[in-house]
Amino acid sequence: MRVLPATADAIAEAAVTLRAGQLVAMPTETVYGLAADAANPHAIARVFAAKGRPAFNPLIAHVSDGAMAADLVALDARARALIAAFWPGPLTIVAPRCAESFGLCDLACAGLDTAAVRAPAHPVAQALIAALGRPICAPSANPSGRISPTTAAHVEADGLDGLDLILDAGACALGLESTIVACLPGHGAALLRPGALAKDAIEQVIGPLAAPDAEVRAPGMLASHYAPRARLRLNAAAPALGEIFIGFGPQSPPHSANLSAAGDLTEAAAKLYALLREADAQGSNAIAVAPIPETGLGAAINDRLRRAAAPKP
Repeated sequence: MRVLPATADAIAEAAVTLRAGQLVAMPTETVYGLAADAANPHAIARVFAAKGRPAFNPLIAHVSDGAMAADLVALDARARALIAAFWPGPLTIVAPRCAESFGLCDLACAGLDTAAVRAPAHPVAQALIAALGRPICAPSANPSGRISPTTAAHVEADGLDGLDLILDAGACALGLESTIVACLPGHGAALLRPGALAKDAIEQVIGPLAAPDAEVRAPGMLASHYAPRARLRLNAAAPALGEIFIGFGPQSPPHSANLSAAGDLTEAAAKLYALLREADAQGSNAIAVAPIPETGLGAAINDRLRRAAAPKP
């Protein structure tokens, strides 16, 4: 596994690696993704194998823009309004697959008649899509169900089998996965996964969002996900004996990790996975996390924490 600064030469080399059916870790504004050619089923199979990811958990196709997305999925008026408002950025849209979406293999969609598409805002991700000339599937570059990586060092530490190259562009700006919204015919637009784009902002563009049905149509919808090895206790006022504590806000105990001493949810989202990794690395069997407000990005942070704390399958 090689780690290269994300220069123009390294991006060109990464594109050659993807064309050969191999895997590259690429930075996005959300988290680092395990990138593969979205049209190559053998490469996508390597992604599932490297992550130990359930085959029924679909992948997101990263595209350059709405035009490339329209080659893969049928975009209705709601989806086009969201693209105009938020792309490139941390919003994934789930929509019906086109009959001839040659840029996206069936395995990437987990056998569904829908697909998930996103245009990342990170310049390195955009440059790699442009260099490859077609969509890239890129779930988070970590073992399935574990903490997502927000630096190249996190990716390297996880040591995924089959990962050939890591493009290092520093820490991710947002540090939290994209928000996922379904725009399907005959249904109200539904929030499938809270994320780095707040629900309120989306609803200002297309109106109220519905709750999803029970079918797994998007990444991150499994009950246990984003989990450290240690047991996680949520809404903790203080650590119990033997627990590592992650606080939030100015009232947190001194000398403990803090998602944001100022109570800033944007800062907390960006630091969440890094602090969970640091706490897990200390070797304790238990981590306690302070309460996080259920507003704005707090909803997405709490979603990740609840999944991380859920019983492991």
